[in-house]
Amino acid sequence: MNEEVDFDSIIDKYRSDPYEYVDVCTAHTGRVKFLVKEGEEVQGVSGQWNHIPGTSLYQITREKNPKQICSSTTGTISSMRVELEGHFVEAGEKLLTIRHPLKKREIIESILKEVLFLFEAPESAKYFFSLDIQSRIEKHGERGVSIKDGDEIITMSLMKRDTPIYYKGEPGIIHSVYFKPGVSVEQGAPLIGVCAQEKLPLIQKIINHVKAEWE
Repeated sequence: MNEEVDFDSIIDKYRSDPYEYVDVCTAHTGRVKFLVKEGEEVQGVSGQWNHIPGTSLYQITREKNPKQICSSTTGTISSMRVELEGHFVEAGEKLLTIRHPLKKREIIESILKEVLFLFEAPESAKYFFSLDIQSRIEKHGERGVSIKDGDEIITMSLMKRDTPIYYKGEPGIIHSVYFKPGVSVEQGAPLIGVCAQEKLPLIQKIINHVKAEWE
């Protein structure tokens, strides 16, 4: 986390634009047919087990095999590349953007990712806390565990091999955990967010401010 955090500018940014903009790109090559219009409201996955799919966004056809792609996010279609309608596109082509209104919890999580030191996954793999860290978390809770540069904190499980991962970063407490044990994490995604002990009052100030201001 940076030595100086501009608390007011962080809050002002979310106050003026409390949205996340989610780009939707093609999963593979194929011919595109849009199933929504710009300005339309769409729903993400829902249900107790996330078993209800979201709004159908587009259909992509490859080798006469059409596949409908549904939204994973609730929001409004804010832009569409309508010129791609009926055209063959490559994998990874941006088709549209969904403007997702951030909830209080999401705003807090987004701000924390800006002000905490994020320790990221070195490779796409499954991750677990080391036995020592897991034992300390069970005894004291995540925010009762301090770590420092060089500590063995996480085990990476890849191709049936377990590799110890050593922390590289500023010392502090484990404030936030972004992975679930045994669930695959993409390379570069944050695993934990670390906060220096002296910065905890600032973090709590931000959280309290957001809780008071946003619905």
